Amino acid sequence: MSVPNAQTYHYQRHEPERTTLYKLVQENWLTFQHQVEQDLGHPLPDFVIKEFEEYLRCGTLAHGFLRAQCTSCHHEMLVAFSCKKRGFCPSCGARRMSETAAHLVDHVLPHKNIRQWVLTFPVPIRLCLAVRPKVMARALDIAHLVIGQYYRKKTGLTPNNSKSGAVTLIQRFGGSLNLNIHFHQLFVDGCYELNEQKEPIDFWVASPPTVKEIEEVLTKIISKLTKYMERQKIIIRDDDKGGFQIPIPDEDTLSKLQATSVTYRFATGKSKGKKAMVLKSISDNDHNATKGLVSKNSGFSLHAGVATKAHERDRLEKVCRYIARPSVAEERLSTNDQGDVIYKFKKPWDDGTTALKLTPMELMERLVALVPRPRVHLTRYHGVLGPHYKYRKQIVPEPPKLKIVQDQEIIEPKQLELKKKNIPWARLLARVFGIDVETCSKCGGKMRIIAAIEDSKVIRKILDHMGLDTKPPRLTPDRGPPLTESHLKDDFFQQHFDDFHQFND
Repeated sequence: MSVPNAQTYHYQRHEPERTTLYKLVQENWLTFQHQVEQDLGHPLPDFVIKEFEEYLRCGTLAHGFLRAQCTSCHHEMLVAFSCKKRGFCPSCGARRMSETAAHLVDHVLPHKNIRQWVLTFPVPIRLCLAVRPKVMARALDIAHLVIGQYYRKKTGLTPNNSKSGAVTLIQRFGGSLNLNIHFHQLFVDGCYELNEQKEPIDFWVASPPTVKEIEEVLTKIISKLTKYMERQKIIIRDDDKGGFQIPIPDEDTLSKLQATSVTYRFATGKSKGKKAMVLKSISDNDHNATKGLVSKNSGFSLHAGVATKAHERDRLEKVCRYIARPSVAEERLSTNDQGDVIYKFKKPWDDGTTALKLTPMELMERLVALVPRPRVHLTRYHGVLGPHYKYRKQIVPEPPKLKIVQDQEIIEPKQLELKKKNIPWARLLARVFGIDVETCSKCGGKMRIIAAIEDSKVIRKILDHMGLDTKPPRLTPDRGPPLTESHLKDDFFQQHFDDFHQFND
């Protein structure tokens, strides 16, 4: 794959501790934990707490780093360890985005036409998919089954002699940092014909779908999914309010926060039960596409307007990067003079809304809701692209053939990149952003890793020698509730309040 920019840039450390997002989490994390336990009666799950703690360590040199040195001039560069979490860390999310897109294009998606099908759900279903992974898996199976049936019908094949293929990336966030479970499915735009041994013998290309066909597909998905949920008694009909209710146990703090995030509201603090402030009100459809190859029905939406040709591999990788992107765009996050958080949208919404206004506590609540539960895979493979399909190697792109020159293997950098499924971060930076990590910024020599530094004493010694901060950023202590008139009338409280000010003076 070609590097997008002809100019190559040298690596500079991200310095996450200087970003707006990091400072907001650093200053409010302990206070938010206390607020959740006080308002909801139970603490956050351990895996959520670990997600935030690891994020606060991510990219910080004081917590350890790799030491790289130029083989020519011995210039050194330090690369901090990353948290590798899946929730909201922009840095690790960017790496996962690039790695996922490169892997799909190089090793999974065949050189055929590829079409993206985006399925979104009404609010009650979104919450159910978020808190019950088995239901999400079943909903995904139904979507793949129905779209696969569409492709077989389109190509004139039968279930016995055909098989479709797809990759699904489960996206968990909406444009306003809200929890919004929806599916991005990359289908091979056609169907493989199979022989009696279920081996692919031919590929039948499908013509582009019509709006009417998309409407039929969506109607079948809705019918099958609602029947399944009614049969399993997953949702309870609320006849008084004309909708559904999903019972949540009192101790399930995360599900409560996810429920309010799905409905654009908040569960704790002064904003409890309220919606986030915007220039105009937010509609419940999260501003999905309304033109082109799209169908809407009962709060569901199915869009199939994005497709790439077999030779458009660069464009396909861009599509993959878009649907695998991080949940938080740091460059669009800022604070105003009053300390409120402003999150600008990439494009103005149809109703003119351009940004979201949150308090720091409201932002923390949104971030918590975006943390996925453990052992829930967010990338799934189906049909001929599934890992257990016997003839998968005949479908996916072939690994590059090596050139033999005088009994030695000659592998071009591009070929080496394709040969490895886990692409090094250095090559991903060069591939996607044109950033060269492997070349010395001083003399142009080759940089190589010489050590992984994890011992706290060694860390401090090296950082002190290089004139860098040896201490990690400290968390802001838990802030108590605001003072009330009853507090000031209490003699015991007033005495300690005066002592505190006397000590600080």
